[in-house]
Amino acid sequence: MITFLSIQIANFLLLIFLLNIIVYRPIRNILGKRKDDMASTEGLTQALAQKTAQGSQSLEAHITDTRKQGNKEREALRSEGNQEEERMLKDTYSLVQDKIDKARGELEEARLLARDSLQSEVKGFSANLVEKILGRGI
Repeated sequence: MITFLSIQIANFLLLIFLLNIIVYRPIRNILGKRKDDMASTEGLTQALAQKTAQGSQSLEAHITDTRKQGNKEREALRSEGNQEEERMLKDTYSLVQDKIDKARGELEEARLLARDSLQSEVKGFSANLVEKILGRGI
């Protein structure tokens, strides 16, 4: 029985040795490579996620700066437009004032002409009136 048992033990050990060489080592190597690949892929994924986050932050900062610059330009254009509006209003007011002054001058001139004309006619009217009232010539 000892020989049968020793043959069984030797057979078992040989089987474990052969299985280790043929089956278990390649599986462990494959699992080790898979583990290394997973770690490498995870590291690459984290690096890409970090780059994406940095790019996103950079983009947001650029967008914010661009909006600020756009607001400054809009305010500058608005201010320039207001100044142009004020200048145009002043020019228009000055033009209107000149026309009003010219019209006042023309009216004053017409008034003076009418007054002179009426004063010269008043003498004739008064002489006619005196003749009609008195019934004789002066």
